[in-house]
Amino acid sequence: MRNTKILAGSSHPELAALVSKRLGTPLSDCTLKKFSNKETNVEIRVSVRNEDVFIIQSGSNNMNDNIIELCIMIQAARIGSSKRITAVLPYFPY
Repeated sequence: MRNTKILAGSSHPELAALVSKRLGTPLSDCTLKKFSNKETNVEIRVSVRNEDVFIIQSGSNNMNDNIIELCIMIQAARIGSSKRITAVLPYFPY
């Protein structure tokens, strides 16, 4: 898929890899870190400017942390001037 970036959250990397393989688009490099105070840091290591960004994140285990991580990933993509952001959540909690 042209002009598309796929990012994987930490909740289900196997699912993200399968989706990436099926679409024929490699996962984009994204670093997710937890600080000692449990805050999350996201660094998108590729340019997402004018790209369609798909973020794959499940809401299963540790659902609050996963939702916050998704929000931080969305914010990082917005700051990177992506054209469109789509959150892919096969399971949405609450």
